[in-house]
Order: sequence, then C-alpha cells, then structure tokens
Amino acid sequence: MKTITLGSTGITTPQNAFGTLPIQRDDFETSSKILRRAYEGGMTFFDTARAYSDSEEKMGLALSDVRSKIHIATKTMAKTPDEIKSQIETSLKNLKTDYVDIYQFHCVDQCYRPGDGTGMYEVMEDLKRQRMIRHIGITAHKIGIAEEAVKSGLYETMQFPFSYLSGQREIDLVNLCKEHNVGFIAMKGLAGGLITNSKAAYTYMTQFDNVVPIWGIQHMSELEQWLSFMENSPAYDDQMKAFVEQDKKSFGYDFCRGCGYCMPCPQGIIINNCARMSQLIRRSPSATWLSDYWQDAFKKIPNCTGCGACKKKCPYGLDIPNLLKKNYDDYQNILSGKTKV
Repeated sequence: MKTITLGSTGITTPQNAFGTLPIQRDDFETSSKILRRAYEGGMTFFDTARAYSDSEEKMGLALSDVRSKIHIATKTMAKTPDEIKSQIETSLKNLKTDYVDIYQFHCVDQCYRPGDGTGMYEVMEDLKRQRMIRHIGITAHKIGIAEEAVKSGLYETMQFPFSYLSGQREIDLVNLCKEHNVGFIAMKGLAGGLITNSKAAYTYMTQFDNVVPIWGIQHMSELEQWLSFMENSPAYDDQMKAFVEQDKKSFGYDFCRGCGYCMPCPQGIIINNCARMSQLIRRSPSATWLSDYWQDAFKKIPNCTGCGACKKKCPYGLDIPNLLKKNYDDYQNILSGKTKV
C-alpha cells in the first residue's frame, strides 16, 4: 500500500483515509465496529470535525486505546478565539485524547493570518505551544482562498474537494501544495456521490504523491471495498484513464459538486442535491430520489425568487438558479414518464 507524507507535518499514512462525517448516521455500536475494522485493516488517518455532531465521540469510544498508532485531524468552525478554545476542549474530551495531530479551520471564507485583527491564527499558535494540537491546517471550498492559504506559508495542510472530476485549477492547487510542502487532504473524492466507480476514484488519486484522500464511510460494505484496495492496489492504467476521461466528458464543467456552500436557501430549497438531481438520479438507484421526501423537496423550487444569494456563494461560479430550473424540469419529466431513467 502506497504511503504519503503530509508535507511539513511529517505525518506518514497510507493513501487511503477515513472520513467520519457519515458515521453520524450510525449508532455507537455500529460506528465502533466500522472504525475498529478500519484501523485493523490498515487505516491510520481519521478526519472528523466538531460540526459532525457525535462523530468525535464515536471515534473516542472506538479508537482511544490505539491513540498512539493513529493520526487524528479535526476541525473548528469557530468565529472567535474564545470559541476555538472552547471547541478544542470539547473535541479532546470527545476523542478521549490530550492532543490532535492536525487542527483545521473548517470551511473558511478567509485566510487567517497573524496580526489580521481576528486573533484566530494566534490562538491556534497558542494551542500548538501548549501541545494540545500538533499542526495547523485549513479546509476550504473556494479555490482562491485555498491558493492564498498555501502561499502564505502559515498552514501545514490544506483540505479541499478533489476528484477526477476536478478541473485544471484544482490540479494546479495540488501541485502548489507540493511546491510549498503543504500536505493535501482530498475531501469529496467521489464528488459528493456523482462518482459511482470507487475503483476509478481510488486509482486516480494514486498518481499524486502528496494527496491523502479521505473517504466518507457509513457502511461496513463501503469500508471493505476501500480496504480491498489497500491489500491489492489497482493501477491507474490506460483502461482506467480512458474510463475517467469518458466520465469527465459526460459531465463537462457546469455541474453542481454538492459542496453545500450555497446553503441555506431562504426559500428552504435543498440546493446542494436539487441542483444536481439529474446526475444523481441516473447514477444511483433512482427510487431513492423519487421518494415522497424528494418530490416534496422539489415542490419548493418554483418558490425561488432569484435573489442570487446562492450564486454569489458558489465557489465554482455556477448559475445556480438556472441549474435548479433545469433540474426541476427534468425531474418533472421523469415523474410524468416523459423521460425514462
């Protein structure tokens, strides 16, 4: 199994890591079994966040006795230095540890710097001096912010959406991280559910020697698939490259990645799924997306006022109101039987 060193952190881990956001939906017994199996199967890097409800607690329950053998990254969405201090205390308690390996600013809309007047970076430095955290990282969805953070020299890791559906600018970001010795943690390696071929998603990542993908895992069957790649790593060969290129062409660039940065919508529209329903309904079991829940969700789309708030927030510059309309029309055609899926 290929291992990756995350930039200046010195953390070396298999190129196959565990993202804990989905285990919020598991009970404690189920999540403990999954997390433990991940560790026993060779995964050593686990990413969580204070915002992921009880995911930190579940990690603490399952993995505290092997703390010295794993690496933990967690995140804070705090808006003040005092909130950061409070949240790290909560995270450490939940994780049953006295330190985290990487503490990340979560989904920021600015690059915090020493002396910027916020005190945010300074409190991170203080936590590092106290050995409560080992390394300072940052996560972002806006590529401009990500590029600024990497170039600043202030952050040891960058977590950013990255998959084979990413564009050249995202690939350039990966290379920029390598140039500045910043570890790159790839979130949304399955593009928020749009990529359904996990083998292709995994092998694509293996061509980058500075990228650690974190796979969101909820079910044991999903975990076993990722672990199987560790035992017998598939190659990113010509056949796989051809598949990836064909899949990329089927999307183009003007599609919703499901990052949720546009949320919440003043009209209650679930933008991050409704704006990509045409892809979701064709790339996964359609019955899930034709449920009463999603039919009711789509009934809210005509209430869109065109305020443009979502469009301004979109890190990919998408015309979200227009995407919603296209997906709404397609969904209605599917419901009426005019379009078959």
